[in-house]
Amino acid sequence: MKQGLIVYLNGTSSSGKTSISKELQKQKEVPFHHLSIDEFLGGYDDFIDKKFPDIEPTREVEDLGQILFGPIASVYFATIKLFSELGLNVIVDTVIDNDKWFNDCHDLLFDYPMLFVGVLCSKEELTRREQLRGDRMIGLASAQFDKVYSFHEYDLEVNTEQLNPAECADRILSFINSGQDCSAYKKLSKREITVS
Repeated sequence: MKQGLIVYLNGTSSSGKTSISKELQKQKEVPFHHLSIDEFLGGYDDFIDKKFPDIEPTREVEDLGQILFGPIASVYFATIKLFSELGLNVIVDTVIDNDKWFNDCHDLLFDYPMLFVGVLCSKEELTRREQLRGDRMIGLASAQFDKVYSFHEYDLEVNTEQLNPAECADRILSFINSGQDCSAYKKLSKREITVS
């Protein structure tokens, strides 16, 4: 049994990754499992809320995101690897704007079949979408922009200002069916982590 294909959608928050993922799952030709980091983080929040409903912290923790996100991200990447090992096709829906998390993902998934897709959108449109959504901090995507879009090569790019989610999904599916080589991810190098 061959490893499942990993479709890595690289884009900022509000770029359209989840909408494209839903469209990819709708089609019946190639089955996909959507793994979103938001669901992993939300699942942990649900666990805490159910297990400790009356918890009352005695102090405030400033780096709560750092304490939790790293380990949860590690489980997330390991789950992607597991699904591929099980022969299941996976859509990766996350934002990696941190060099350590990028390196962790790179270490785990470098040798796996990976279609690296740039999900592109301008800063102006990302801000407009954040304002419309109302569930994202305004400026989040803009803050992620330079780090997320620091890659210079993709197997495929889709621009969500020019194409709707179904059209983006169709382009991805056409690329998969074309039998073209997926090699962009293998050309990426680990990032040097500087300690400040």
